[in-house]
Amino acid sequence: MIARARTHGKALRARPTGVTMQGGGGCVADFRSLAFAGDRLRVIDQRALPATLTYVELGDVAAVAEAIRTMVVRGAPAIGAAAAYGLVLAARQADDDPAAALAGVEAAARTLRAARPTAVNLAWAVDRVVAAARRRAPWRSRAALVEAVHAEADAIADDDIAVNRAIGRHGLDLVPHGARIVHHCNTGSLATVDYGTALGVIRAAHEAGRAVHVLVDETRPRLQGARLTTWELGRLGVPHTLIVDGAAAHLMRTGGVDLCLVGCDRVARNGDVANKIGTYALALAAAAHGVPFYVAAPLSTIDLSTPSGDAIEIEERDPDEVLRVGQTGIAPEGTRVLNPAFDVTPARYVTAFITERGVVRPPYPESLAHLLGAMPAR
Repeated sequence: MIARARTHGKALRARPTGVTMQGGGGCVADFRSLAFAGDRLRVIDQRALPATLTYVELGDVAAVAEAIRTMVVRGAPAIGAAAAYGLVLAARQADDDPAAALAGVEAAARTLRAARPTAVNLAWAVDRVVAAARRRAPWRSRAALVEAVHAEADAIADDDIAVNRAIGRHGLDLVPHGARIVHHCNTGSLATVDYGTALGVIRAAHEAGRAVHVLVDETRPRLQGARLTTWELGRLGVPHTLIVDGAAAHLMRTGGVDLCLVGCDRVARNGDVANKIGTYALALAAAAHGVPFYVAAPLSTIDLSTPSGDAIEIEERDPDEVLRVGQTGIAPEGTRVLNPAFDVTPARYVTAFITERGVVRPPYPESLAHLLGAMPAR
C-alpha cells in the first residue's frame, strides 16, 4: 500500500498529511530521508524533487519493493535501510504463529533482494535483519519477533548516520582549502538515511570552513545531480555550479578541478567500483589529467565475495528514462535505447577509498581485506 503526504518539516516524523513544501522553501540541513512512523514506512519521493518535497507512506513489503524499483527511494544506503524496514512490515503483518511469521520475513527478504540487483547494501541489510531474526529462533510469539526485527532495522538506520559522519571526518584531510570538486550523481542525505557519503565529505569540508566549490554533474539520464544534489547543496549553503556530464573533462584540462568525489553501490574484492553510469568516464578523465579520484565507501558496500567488477550484475532500466526528460520526449518515436544504470570503474583509477574506518589506498585486494577482516568492529 502506498499513500502520499507532503510536509514542511526538517525530519521525517509522524505528521498530518496534505501539507506541501515547494522546492525552494525551508532549510533541510538535517533530515532523515526515511523513518518508520506508526505502522508505515515514510520516505521522501525523490522523483518529485526539486519541485515538491513529498513523502510517500509504504504499508507493506510489495510497496517497499516497488518504491525501490521505481526509485521513489534510491541510493545504496537508503534502499538498504528501506528494505530493512520492509521486513518490519512483513513481521507485523505475518501469521500469529511465530514460526510462520519468521518464514514470512524470509520470503519478504527474497522479494526485497530482487528489487534492484547492483547495490550490495540491499542484500546486506535484509540478510542482517534475517540473521538477527534467526539467531533467537524458535520464537515464543510473533510480537517478540516483530520487536527484534524492528530493533535491527533501527540499528541499521542509526548506524548509517554514524558511518556517514565518520566518512566525512576521515575524508576531510583529502580536501584542500578552496577545492573545486566534481561530484557525480547524488550521495547526500537523500541517498542515505542522513548526512551522506561523498556529499558527507563535502559537507564536513564546508562545515570546517574549507571554502569548497562543487561542480555538480547533471548525471543523465535521471538527472540526480541536477535535481537532487543541487537541491541538497543549496539548503546546506555549499557553493556549487551545475555542469553537463561531458563538461568535466574540459574543466580538468583547463585547470578548474582539484579532485573528484563519488559514492558507490558495490566495491569488488579487487577494488573495482560499481556506481552510477558515467562514473567510469569521469575516472578516465581524472586519470588523464592527474586529478585525484576518491570514492566514499561505507563498509556495507564492500563485497569481498565478488572478485572483480566483471562479476557485478549491471541493471538495465526502462528506455523511457533516456527517451524522455520528465514528460517531454527528446528522441524520435521508435528509437532504440541502451540504458545501463551503472558502470564499473577499474580499481587502478581509484586514488583512495574513504570509509568509516579511514582512508584506504592500493593495493586494494590486501587493504580492503585487512579493513574488513583484521580491524575490530566499529
